[in-house]
Amino acid sequence: MRISMISAAFVAALVGYGSTIALVLSAAAAVGASAGQTASWVLAICLGKAVGSAFLSWRHRIPVVLAWSTPGAALVAATEGISMAEAVGAFVLAGLMIALTGALRPLGRAVALIPDGIAGGMLAGVLLPFVLKGAAAAKAAPSLVLPMLAVFLLVRLRNPALAVIAALGLGLALAFGLGAAAWPALSLPLPRLTFIPPSFDPGVAVGLALPLYLVTMASQNLPGFATLRAAGYEPPVRSALGVTGGLSAVIGLFGAHTISMAAITAAICLGPDVHPDKDQRWRVGLAYGAIWLGLGLFSPAILALLAALPAEVMLALVALALLGPLTGALATAMAAPTDRFAAALTLAVTAAGVPFLGVGAAFWGLLAGLALHGSERLARRG
Repeated sequence: MRISMISAAFVAALVGYGSTIALVLSAAAAVGASAGQTASWVLAICLGKAVGSAFLSWRHRIPVVLAWSTPGAALVAATEGISMAEAVGAFVLAGLMIALTGALRPLGRAVALIPDGIAGGMLAGVLLPFVLKGAAAAKAAPSLVLPMLAVFLLVRLRNPALAVIAALGLGLALAFGLGAAAWPALSLPLPRLTFIPPSFDPGVAVGLALPLYLVTMASQNLPGFATLRAAGYEPPVRSALGVTGGLSAVIGLFGAHTISMAAITAAICLGPDVHPDKDQRWRVGLAYGAIWLGLGLFSPAILALLAALPAEVMLALVALALLGPLTGALATAMAAPTDRFAAALTLAVTAAGVPFLGVGAAFWGLLAGLALHGSERLARRG
């Protein structure tokens, strides 16, 4: 195990955890998770990523790096009127659907038939409301948020992957240094997994589980496979979907949402600076898994520190972390001229966030976009 492998795994894990942990906490709050359930959520998802990354890397001898579904967390955070038990049921169903996609080829082909523009529009609609909240946070706490924004933009010019981490570091320093946050009584208790009996509601299954499955597949797994292929590796698609889907279903019972292939953080672990021999780089997956295990074990202290921050700092962090994914989603949504109007309709309905018949807005946005796309295709053929 080279030092370069450990350092790459550490940076990738730090970027993945620090840049979007605030969004995971927002998702937990949206479904009414208690403090114990939130801690179990974070521990379970860290363990899932650790086990999945290490196993897939060892099994296939290629560097497989997993992530939690960032757009999935945003989707959960945008929900209203869903209990924690119902959210757990949706997490389990989404994980099973991911696993079935790897096992059943027709299901995978059906997902592939969804136009990229529609999928991008739905993802952009999920992310946009969170990004817009950054401006309100800056107005409410300019002395905290504006310096974070400046540091984010400056660091992003040199190293985009570390920009959110730099903003988080400055936000912590300013919040505690200026007295906007009280230093918590930190301790190191061993975290516990809390089993949460799932509740399977048809409306939640359609309004949350299905969109969670789709955004995880379209915005995480597919780019993750493409990142591996671009680095010269043949991605183990069916195996990876089976493992990540199965693990997602298991950790869902302890409150965690889905895990998936990583793309941005994976790129940190795939280059020749990790190891000059590409056939030896698979060991970085073992180091990555060990670091995520450590992050899970220390999660109570980390969560206590983040909980002490002002709400404006957390809102700003979420907004900054989602700027990149939003940019990619908008680019995908508007890439094909023939799909742009349908993608815009998908975005508008999803971003409105208005549930109907007990089903979340993401599903209705997807349905509206597909209906318009189908009618436009029929009109063009006519």
